Amino acid sequence: MDKIAVLIPCYNEEMTIEKVVKDAKANLPDAVVYVYDNNSKDRTAELAKNAGAVVRKEHLQGKGNVIRRMFREIDAKCYIMIDGDDTYPLEFAPEMARLVLDEQADMVVGDRLSSTYFTENKRPFHNFGNSFVRFSINRLFHSNIKDIMTGFRAFSFSFAKTFPVLSKGFEIETEMTIHAVYNNMDVRNVVVEYRDRPAGSVSKLSTYSDGFKVIGTIIRLFKNYKPFAFFNIIAVILGCLSLGFFLPVFVEYIKTGQVDRFPTLITCGFVLIAAILSFFTGTILSTMANKNRRDFEQTLINIHFYEENVK
Repeated sequence: MDKIAVLIPCYNEEMTIEKVVKDAKANLPDAVVYVYDNNSKDRTAELAKNAGAVVRKEHLQGKGNVIRRMFREIDAKCYIMIDGDDTYPLEFAPEMARLVLDEQADMVVGDRLSSTYFTENKRPFHNFGNSFVRFSINRLFHSNIKDIMTGFRAFSFSFAKTFPVLSKGFEIETEMTIHAVYNNMDVRNVVVEYRDRPAGSVSKLSTYSDGFKVIGTIIRLFKNYKPFAFFNIIAVILGCLSLGFFLPVFVEYIKTGQVDRFPTLITCGFVLIAAILSFFTGTILSTMANKNRRDFEQTLINIHFYEENVK
């Protein structure tokens, strides 16, 4: 088992990958640097290998697929994940590793948004998107994560081996954050500097398509992790719609003693039934989610026992 493993997912990063690998080895001399090439069409893999990294291949396209492969294949006491575009200075990595190794943090978030991100990043929709995602997750999951979308993180062995990777692309960071918050893991924030990509280096993140995927991931995970709240919101909306359309029919009945809008009355009844079904669906799924959470705690105990025995 490695003491520290630096994980660098890469796709066409020949301009910067050599510098990132060398910076990792300089700032974390005890670490093994792994570069996972995700079907690059340039010299990314060659330059990473020449710089001293262990280079491996992931054929399924997408950052989520790369992270799944990394966590599956590599055993380490501490994992440092960083992008290969040289936007994160690696001098912050030793402090992040210390929090995992010495203070048993499960995940350390490299917080760009509290430092230079909004001045360095020249894409206004990315700035808005990061702020919106952070606000949404912190409100929905009652957390205080400073940067949801950062690609600079540190993880414990327990986190890496129990995190179920479901996302294929850049929404993986959102999934990681929600998983850690929901399962009451020890999450720390370390303020890091951010610098924009060098001239000629192109971001692989699509502002709109990947942005919608992230929003979809938030909704999906909110439904899966907090089904009672999710389905109760639907139940309340349906109940209000049913009541809103029923009241005029009821007032008319009080005045005239007749019901002239039977289709509206019948529709209100079906909508109310849907609201009741939504409430009980949330109740049942919430019980199942609580059981899954108990099972996850037992899995953490088993992982900790394995980690102690392989040291």
